[in-house]
Amino acid sequence: MPALAQETEYQDVEAGNFEVIEVSGIRESLTKSMLTKKAASGVVDAISAEDIGKFPDTNLAESMQRITGVAIDRSNGEGSKITVRGFGPDYNLVTLNGRQMPAANIEATSASSSRSFDFANLASEGVSAVEVYKTSLASQPTGGIGSTVNLVTAKPLSNPGFKAIMGAKGVIDQSTEEGDSVTPEVSGIYSQTFNDDTFGIQIFGAYQDRDAGVNSAETGNGWIPFYGDSGDWNSLPRDGSFENYPGPNDLYAIPQNLAYNIDEFRRTRVNGQLTLQYAPTDDITTTLDYTYSELETRTRRQQISTWFNGAAAYGEYTQGTNEAGSVVGPVIFADATGAGGAPGAAGDIGLGTSDYETFNENKSLGFNVEWLATDNLTLELDYHDSQAEAGPGNNLGSNNVISGVQFDRVLTEVDYSQDFPVMDIAYADGVEGLNPARMSTSGTSFRNSYMKAEIEQLQFRGNYYFDTGIVTSIDFGLSGIEVKNRSAYSVAQRDTWGGYGSPEDYPDDIFVQEDLPGKFDDTLGSNGDDLEPFYYASSMQDFLSAISAVAVANGDDLGPCGTELCMDPNYQVDRVIEETQWAAYAQANMEFDIATMPVWLSVGLRYEDTSVDSTAQVPRITGLAWAAANEYSVLDEGYTNTSLEGGYDHLLPSVDFKMELQEDLFLRASYSKTITRPGYSDIQGGLTVNQLARRDEGTGTSGNPNLQPFESTNIDIATEYYYGDGSYLSVAYFDKEVENFIGTDSYTDTLFDIATPFGGPRYQEAAEALGTTDDAAIRQYFLDQGYVNAEGLIVGIDGEDPLLPIRVNQAVNSEDTRSIDGWEFAVQHLFNDTGFGVILNYTIVEGDVEYDNYSRETQFVLRGLSDTANAVLFYENEQWEVRAAWNWRDKFLVNTFDGNGLANPIYNEAYDQLDINVRYQVNEDLEVFVEGINVTGEYQRTHGRHPNMLIGVYDVEPRYNIGARYSF
Repeated sequence: MPALAQETEYQDVEAGNFEVIEVSGIRESLTKSMLTKKAASGVVDAISAEDIGKFPDTNLAESMQRITGVAIDRSNGEGSKITVRGFGPDYNLVTLNGRQMPAANIEATSASSSRSFDFANLASEGVSAVEVYKTSLASQPTGGIGSTVNLVTAKPLSNPGFKAIMGAKGVIDQSTEEGDSVTPEVSGIYSQTFNDDTFGIQIFGAYQDRDAGVNSAETGNGWIPFYGDSGDWNSLPRDGSFENYPGPNDLYAIPQNLAYNIDEFRRTRVNGQLTLQYAPTDDITTTLDYTYSELETRTRRQQISTWFNGAAAYGEYTQGTNEAGSVVGPVIFADATGAGGAPGAAGDIGLGTSDYETFNENKSLGFNVEWLATDNLTLELDYHDSQAEAGPGNNLGSNNVISGVQFDRVLTEVDYSQDFPVMDIAYADGVEGLNPARMSTSGTSFRNSYMKAEIEQLQFRGNYYFDTGIVTSIDFGLSGIEVKNRSAYSVAQRDTWGGYGSPEDYPDDIFVQEDLPGKFDDTLGSNGDDLEPFYYASSMQDFLSAISAVAVANGDDLGPCGTELCMDPNYQVDRVIEETQWAAYAQANMEFDIATMPVWLSVGLRYEDTSVDSTAQVPRITGLAWAAANEYSVLDEGYTNTSLEGGYDHLLPSVDFKMELQEDLFLRASYSKTITRPGYSDIQGGLTVNQLARRDEGTGTSGNPNLQPFESTNIDIATEYYYGDGSYLSVAYFDKEVENFIGTDSYTDTLFDIATPFGGPRYQEAAEALGTTDDAAIRQYFLDQGYVNAEGLIVGIDGEDPLLPIRVNQAVNSEDTRSIDGWEFAVQHLFNDTGFGVILNYTIVEGDVEYDNYSRETQFVLRGLSDTANAVLFYENEQWEVRAAWNWRDKFLVNTFDGNGLANPIYNEAYDQLDINVRYQVNEDLEVFVEGINVTGEYQRTHGRHPNMLIGVYDVEPRYNIGARYSF
């Protein structure tokens, strides 16, 4: 529930001069939070546990979305990462008990560069509070221009005596078809103090299994944009076959593929924490704690997909204006890939199978000493050593796919008129549809994405309190942080997209027919009559065995494991970045009156110095191979390491002002500067060329360790009126001026002098001989003529064939300043002694730059900006707690590059969700409950430049928890 931080005025906290409330229910928790909000300086919100081990939601991110200005990203139907005031996950710093947390992320097809923290790794029962600092304090570590989020865990000496709590629940998820629809979750806390409460121990543990399914339709390879007067390859034909043909000034786009994905997930999460505290005297308290979490996820995917290769046949687009700025989208789009190729050739229907496991492990060891040196001076020394690691769970990689195929597709029509794209496939003459007797396999890809982050941090903090005078206290401190991050990636890919073996090599019974329309019956448009009626699923193990048998029979080498398919343990991308951060700060806290109005003022300054040492492994490029009709692969031989250095320093001031205009009516104003450090790929020490290329262009990425971080100048103004017990009204305005904006620019050059067989003399010879420029036919001509190297590959010839242009994406600092501002409105009202209460909040976020859907140029635009709203209604008495929580997030920009690496936007459409919790107190110790998440079964959708340019639609089912909690 929206609440507030545990911070109060510094002198009040240390003196214990504040009201203590025993928290046991919703109303008391909200009242305690409101009183802390009222006393705090700066803008801080938080969520507090109603009792030890009793957090308001089952997921930390889903709890945080209730806070004004906080929105979340969801993964597999569960909250994972946060956006605060329009700034996405990488712009928010997460700390655990004031210590900077490492984060490990992995991507499907690349080395991750993200610093963002995934809250799904942590069980909510192990956290006593989540504090969201929207304004900066000099004492806080830097890294979050959106916010700094501090996770607070309980301490035994703060809860003296004996406490033991056990909780168990059944997680009910009907979205799974292969897993268990009911899975267990258990948690427990033991806390005890000894020797007159001078020694304490607390042990926490939690275990969860969850099976779930998410079905989706995706254009994973993005859309290619054109203006209506374009005559480029892949553009629309001008033969009248398209209704509402885009005008010369209209922008339209062509889809690259369409896939229906049937995903199953099994997630196992383990959390544990041990906390030991010892207070040998009244003036000294020592704390030793160890926190551990591990999240293991297995993903199984079945897919039916089609690839479009520049063969638009007919269709319809929305009506444009033929004026600059006009963007039109497809209503009907038909592609005839495979219909006009070599004699007897047809396109493929892809039947992809994926089965992979990943892990994410976090460890944190910390030691803290607090010393009340005198009645006026407190000192604190804090050290921690933490690491996070994520990667594949076995040798099949962190992501993989084996493509089953049937080469009988001559036409694909897609209806984009509703939320769900309806795909209708036309088959070759004499073929009635998908048939196991005609199926084989083609290409395979086994990816190995890995990240390890390590943080060692030492902090010294002090507070000096004055007995008299305007200045009531001074805070000061020094800190040093060493951050080491390794991000790596490799792919073992076979580009046998024209097929491997023959259908006779694959037993028919490994292909199992499954109903397709029934997988999407909750999505608007999925009941279209032309939707493919079924698909065929296969197990990963059946495919592995069948492909291996073909390899053994033919004497083929499939990759790193010979005749077996597996990931490549030798990384092709491997970057290590070390950041050393030193900081010093001081802050003066004052209290005085203006006229008869009390004023609290805090003025601080933090100095940060950061050095960057970046090493990257880059491949030695040797050539380009024509792997399939429309697939080219960059060839490399060995690797070399390159190292670059960079650094920066900053002075970061902060000012927090609070005035009580009249009783219970407050005015606040804050000013601060904050920074967010660049992503890891942005500061990598080398240039990497992607293995897959198009026939006319390759792609790559280049890092820049001398990038400056984002720097934001922040102004906050707020008024708050506390008009009753547990009730308040607040209005806040915020403005952020962001400099050193980090975006992606691209340039194209013939790097590494890579010769490409496309367009050269042999290509021209083939085109003239065949009378066609069909890629598949010309490639077959090359093979027939023996235009291959010693390894049997079609490669470019140096000095004869043209050089391949490579488009390189590189991180750069923009010279422009971006302005982001907004309003936050919040009401919390308790209806006297009726037991009813309501919380309403709404956040408006605006930026001075929006993505221009009409421009095909690379754009510097902040992602994640959106309005958000929450409405929470609850009732409680001595036995019952009932809560209904509705959350809404408006449309926002997810990315400025699509799945094909092109400069195209991806938007997440507006989404809302309703959660309901019901709890019943059976007796003093036993509580039973039911929790419902997304009870109305809302689905999510993303699109490109036009709503009809589908990127993905994701069908997510409701889930429920039924359980009990017992206090000993």
